[in-house]
Amino acid sequence: MITGEIKNRIDQIWDTFWTGGITNSITILEQMTYLFFMKMLDDAQRTKEANANALGVKVKEPTFKDGMWHNPDSDKNVPYKNLRWSVFKNMEPEAMFRTISRDVFIFIKNLNTGKESAYSKFMANATFLIQSPRTLVKIVEGIDALDMNNRDTMGDVYEYVLGKMAASGNNGQFRTPRHIIRMMVELMQPNLKDVICDPAMGSAGFIVEAAKYVKDHYKKELLKKENSEHYRNEMLHGFDTDSTMLRIGAMNLMLHGVDNPDIKYQDSLSTDNTDESRYTLCLANPPFTGSLDYEAVAKNLLAISKTKKTELLFLALFVRMLQIGGRCASIVPDGVLFGNSTGHKSIRKELIDNQRLQAVISMPAGVFQPYSGVSTAIFVFTKTNAGGTDKVWFYDMKADGFSLDQKRNPVEENDIPDIVERFKNLKAEEKRTRKDHSFLVPVDEIRANDYDLSINKYKEVEKVKVKYEKPEKVLDRIDALQKEITKALSDFRKKYL
Repeated sequence: MITGEIKNRIDQIWDTFWTGGITNSITILEQMTYLFFMKMLDDAQRTKEANANALGVKVKEPTFKDGMWHNPDSDKNVPYKNLRWSVFKNMEPEAMFRTISRDVFIFIKNLNTGKESAYSKFMANATFLIQSPRTLVKIVEGIDALDMNNRDTMGDVYEYVLGKMAASGNNGQFRTPRHIIRMMVELMQPNLKDVICDPAMGSAGFIVEAAKYVKDHYKKELLKKENSEHYRNEMLHGFDTDSTMLRIGAMNLMLHGVDNPDIKYQDSLSTDNTDESRYTLCLANPPFTGSLDYEAVAKNLLAISKTKKTELLFLALFVRMLQIGGRCASIVPDGVLFGNSTGHKSIRKELIDNQRLQAVISMPAGVFQPYSGVSTAIFVFTKTNAGGTDKVWFYDMKADGFSLDQKRNPVEENDIPDIVERFKNLKAEEKRTRKDHSFLVPVDEIRANDYDLSINKYKEVEKVKVKYEKPEKVLDRIDALQKEITKALSDFRKKYL
């Protein structure tokens, strides 16, 4: 868990950006990410050097070599040692600013080999925006106190920084709360054989949480080389159309110990994405709004749902990308559950009739505050291409452990543990009535309701008959009260007036 001291340090760094004239949350996160990366590179090499010295051997494939590095931008040679955090952090403000902005930043932009390639390959269009040496010194001092070698702590730090972004991103993106991501991962229980994808990855929250789940539950198995290689190189995949978010997502993964994921710039809905029957698990919160190049949308997605709505097209994409037997958990806006358009109905029919829809979890509108007040749900389904939907499990989430207003303060009420527990034991759900938080609905009943998946369509509301007093009794009580008031006023006048 991130401590109060570290939170205060991050808050101070954040405030330093603001006072230095950088106020856009995404820009702050991006600039902070570059500096995190610079420190990570040096910390990682210092650890390697300590180990190598203990063993009396040389460091293999050092990031910072002996001698000089040629800066392609300035066409000058720079000592490798000057590019190291442990060296430039001790420079005078002006010298530090020149070194970082003109040399170190160019170095990490051109660094595209080894374990850092997942991050550095998205650096081509990156820009260093800190303009003041004084501001840079304060930020470097704040970051210097963070232990980049502790991946668990740094993962928490980055999640905290992500949580400080107070505005939604572009193209309908907004940050998915970490506890909702964790719930979805726990529902799907990823394992070592999975090939996992988020085709709208943003800051890579789903990929990070899936990787953490596998790491926590398969520690011994990951000691085997074949499992470790699969985990590092083949298990985790993500796409996005925002270069900034790809950089941020790559850094998020690295800080959580995932240093070689397959993440790339790609419009997942376009013909450029040819992935078909490739993945065993999709986890996502795809964009609900934003621009869409309808002409570029893959035709086989339109064959499933002919629509311009991205939330429907992404569901069609999950169906196409998954292997037979592959699972998906995706957040969708409420409109997907009951929309009357041809596109809405066709995607619901696809999931119910051709695949196996297992669960619809309705979430309260405040879950995505302060980014958005949109009402959402979670679809859980398995690709079969042969149907198999027998009964659909519905859950009416009322609380997620936080207040549902803009502040999102922690509260005691939390349905998430109950959701996970009930989903893992769906047999017991047979006994529940429609008056409960969760229940099963036969597929024939859903078809009879025109494939409507809104929970209120099937939930029973228990009406309690309220008995009121007769009007005469209420009037008599009012008369009695009026007499008491009149007497009290009369007594007051006699005594004081």
